Amino acid sequence: MVLRGGTSKGAFFLADDLPADAAERDDLLLRIMGSPDPTQIDGIGGAHPLTSKVAVVSLSDAPGIDLDYSFFQVSVDEPVVGTAQTCGNLLAAVGPFAVERGLTRAAGDRTILRIRLLNTGDVATVSFPTPDGRVDYDGDVAIDGVPGTAAGIDIDLTGGEKPLLPTGSVSDEIAGHRATLIDNGMPVVLLRADEFGIHGDESPTDLEEHADLREEVERVRLAAGPLMGLGDVSRQTVPKMFLLSAPRGEGAISTRAFIPSRVHTSIGVLMAASVAAGIRIPGAVGSDLARIADDSVTGIEHPTGVFPAAVTVTRTDDTWHASSASVRTARKIFDGTVFARPRR
Repeated sequence: MVLRGGTSKGAFFLADDLPADAAERDDLLLRIMGSPDPTQIDGIGGAHPLTSKVAVVSLSDAPGIDLDYSFFQVSVDEPVVGTAQTCGNLLAAVGPFAVERGLTRAAGDRTILRIRLLNTGDVATVSFPTPDGRVDYDGDVAIDGVPGTAAGIDIDLTGGEKPLLPTGSVSDEIAGHRATLIDNGMPVVLLRADEFGIHGDESPTDLEEHADLREEVERVRLAAGPLMGLGDVSRQTVPKMFLLSAPRGEGAISTRAFIPSRVHTSIGVLMAASVAAGIRIPGAVGSDLARIADDSVTGIEHPTGVFPAAVTVTRTDDTWHASSASVRTARKIFDGTVFARPRR
């Protein structure tokens, strides 16, 4: 089944419908999506990281958990399937998919499910409309980066055992740049845009054409990966790299995200949660640029609008903690049989 979740689009599978062997599974996903090929012309990928995603869902055997969700980032032009990150945008569609596939039943006018994100260990509570026992995708909620409106899907995320600041420091010096390494559901690196010679309001296309900039950002990313406990990230898509600048509109901060070689046209749910948590910590990169309101909603400006990230940050002794909530939308696009490219 193909569903849009938030500002991403992906292929959704039941876990039992894919090979149990990881190598066989990854090979199949590459052939389904049409990778490696920059156009993905021989598969169902959309030639962009935001549309070359896979979600795998199953019933959970963990106490108090309804569903298990695994995320796979299928590289567009390399034969790589990344598993080090999750996707908060596709998370919005996991519950509706489970009801559509009969994994779980709708419960009244609004179904609430507890979902374990297997990639990271986080747990999310997701609520979505199911009048008359069916998922209702229609509604009046608009999110920047998606045309039109749809039904609102509430997502509340609680972190696992991993620390909010993986190095224990509010900021670190990495490859000649001051950086804040933070993981509030998504490992990200916060950097100042002006340190890289940009204003921070450039379009994604302009930034992608700046080869020297991409190389410098990647140099920092490769150095940050091991510090965040991610090991060698040369073939992974995390951490996500954020260049921060002062807000241009009514938001708290302006962002441009490298994910990692392409620049995000908007922002992911968990990316926004990590950025919002970071700029609320005194001394973190971007905290001096941010315009923080008294409430918990932090407007994260991105190339196509503003993401309202509801994030609360607290400190116990020397340890920082965060919780986050967001409203996304999702839509079922296609349900059918996909034929993988023949083996070569």
